[in-house]
Amino acid sequence: MLYISKKSSMGGMLEGDSIILGSSVIGKGSLIGVGVIIGYPSYRKVKNLIAEGKISLESYDEISEGSRIGESCVIRSSSVIYEGAVLGRGVQTGHNVMIRENCIIGDGSVVGSHSVLDGNVKVGKNVSIQTGNYLPPGTVVGDGVFLGPFVVITNDRYPASKRLLGVEIEDNAVIGANSTLISGVKIGRNSVVAAGAVVTRDVEPGKVVAGVPARVIMSREEYDIKKKEYEEG
Repeated sequence: MLYISKKSSMGGMLEGDSIILGSSVIGKGSLIGVGVIIGYPSYRKVKNLIAEGKISLESYDEISEGSRIGESCVIRSSSVIYEGAVLGRGVQTGHNVMIRENCIIGDGSVVGSHSVLDGNVKVGKNVSIQTGNYLPPGTVVGDGVFLGPFVVITNDRYPASKRLLGVEIEDNAVIGANSTLISGVKIGRNSVVAAGAVVTRDVEPGKVVAGVPARVIMSREEYDIKKKEYEEG
């Protein structure tokens, strides 16, 4: 089904049927895939509509504040972008991505298929988030970070508690596939977390950690030497 709010500003292209709600802005040259929803209202607002028995696209459109999609973005099919989300220029998503309310994603970043940014997440510029990542509320990701497939970030050390602590990943860090970052940790600038690691404490800048729980195994300089040797065969 195709629904485009009269309050929205459409500067991009639609691949097919999509839903654009509220005062959403789609930047020039952006592509919105089939089945995408832009500006989906928060659960709090939807819950009120349920109580009032007023569930319709028109009622969703009325309550949505919309979201902002920058120029030259690609939002692939079946992704849902909630109200209050802001995506910078050249952001790309895979398929079936969910970006909840008030997330901010910097220019040139990529969010892989089946990933969830679960509200109030900040992602810097030129970040690569691979398939199947989960970023809970309070997560902060710096510029140039790489998140391998199926990274899990948590924000609660003693679930389900009333105290949530976000994870911070500083610029140019590398987080390997299937690793887990425990609530409240800081991953330092230029550090590396090996695949499958469980990080329970802060990682100092420029260090490489591995294992369960994660421990320092080398420096970033050593890692980069090994990486170069690997690339050269």
